[in-house]
Amino acid sequence: MSYVVPPAEPPSLAVIGTSDRFPVNEIYCVGRNYAEHLMEMGDDPDREKPCFFMKPGFALLEDGGTMHMPSLSTDVQHEVELVVAIGKGGLDLRVEDALSCVYGYAVGLDMTRRDLQAEAKARGQPWEVGKTFLHAAPCSAILPVADGGTRDIMAGEIYLDVNGERRQTGNINQMLWKVPEVISRLSTLFILAPGDLIYTGTPAGVGGVASGDRIEAAISGVGHLSILVE
Repeated sequence: MSYVVPPAEPPSLAVIGTSDRFPVNEIYCVGRNYAEHLMEMGDDPDREKPCFFMKPGFALLEDGGTMHMPSLSTDVQHEVELVVAIGKGGLDLRVEDALSCVYGYAVGLDMTRRDLQAEAKARGQPWEVGKTFLHAAPCSAILPVADGGTRDIMAGEIYLDVNGERRQTGNINQMLWKVPEVISRLSTLFILAPGDLIYTGTPAGVGGVASGDRIEAAISGVGHLSILVE
């Protein structure tokens, strides 16, 4: 097959314990999935249907990488999240079947141009300008699910430091919508495919970053992510 322009290489992530790579397809994100974060953003923490948005492949940044500060913003903020890597797709998945689609887990950052997001929300416009830019979705190497092991992560400390100072801390058991529910709901809106990533929301404590900052994030039992802001 010939192409009129050279096709781009698909983005991918390292897989812990192997030299293989995980090819990244779509990047889905869940908003408003921790009660305390909802309250710090001025929203109602009552459990409603999960809010989804997407990021493009060029937003991906691997562990140890350098994130270039995006333009047109004076308030770029960090949000640490559990990332679910999808190994088997589907449509209209039942909650009880959803975990069979999980390939593994990772630590991710939903980087946000908060000022541009706030402007869009105030005008009733989509969030893309606040959520989408180069390196807006850093992600650690993927921890694959062990053969015969559980495909669900029910609990685990999640935290983020900036220059050694703790900014965010919580536990993934505080998610309003759990991993199987997120996968099931997302599959009713889109056709999930192998290679998809799902960023599952962030706990309270989001805040701004500046050039020269070192961001360290981790989830117990999952992994660690470190990036430099330039």
